[in-house]
Amino acid sequence: GAVRRRITDSNRTNNRSPRRSGSKRASEADVALARMILESPMDYVDHESFHVRDARRKIFEHPDAVPQPDTSWYRPLVDDVIGTRPQTSSTRSSVVLTGAQEQVIFIQYNYSRFRVAGLQQRIGTRTPTAKQTKELIDWYRHSRALRDQIAETNLALVLAMAKRVKLKDVDFGDQISEGNMALLRAVDKFDASRGFKFSTYACRAILKSFSRQGMKSTRYRQRFPTEFDPSLESSNYPEERRQQDQKEQADEVKQIVLDNSADLTDVEQEILHHRFGFDAGRNGKPLT
Repeated sequence: GAVRRRITDSNRTNNRSPRRSGSKRASEADVALARMILESPMDYVDHESFHVRDARRKIFEHPDAVPQPDTSWYRPLVDDVIGTRPQTSSTRSSVVLTGAQEQVIFIQYNYSRFRVAGLQQRIGTRTPTAKQTKELIDWYRHSRALRDQIAETNLALVLAMAKRVKLKDVDFGDQISEGNMALLRAVDKFDASRGFKFSTYACRAILKSFSRQGMKSTRYRQRFPTEFDPSLESSNYPEERRQQDQKEQADEVKQIVLDNSADLTDVEQEILHHRFGFDAGRNGKPLT
């Protein structure tokens, strides 16, 4: 009914390429965003379809829309794994893309990045025009939206790998965060033209990130066997302790000289009194 029509309209909007921009003047926020985009070179996975005639129309208008993911299951399932919920959730409501749908969305994603990279190369160090600014931002935002869609569609991979490899001494939330970052890196590097499913590539990348995280945690435990205390990370306790030790030692030496506990001669006492200013109030400043 109405819900299905709204989902269909949303899918068509997200899988549609940015419209060609007019010549309106860019706002200050758009200029700042465009400058930020130009300062970060855009990588992409090339494809032969990017270089044919009418590539934009063929990539975005001909393929069927890729369904949007439903991530409503994600938070409850994480809670189930942690043990904060007694119920058992499932990923039954998540979207599983076919190989053809993955081809479509990855080609669209990389074509959007390809257009951003082309604009970066064309503009160079010059100030972009209003039209170039609009086009650059539109393609950049479209690439980010497609990236988010791919990542959200494959969130279940991170949870599946995290339950398969539970790291000792690593918080489950930290492990999920590391897996999500690995998933995003896999989205950026995956080449759909080779004909493999994305899950084959992403699962291996996620498992490798867990392995690196485990080795990092082990090295930390070996160097710092005590429990981690965040308050010590920003503390200047060593410097304060050093200054306190120096003050106590100086007071001790001063008392030894004043009491002549070291049996110093009159000349030696006179030199130390002048050198360290023990009698600065009577004889003036300390002498070199």
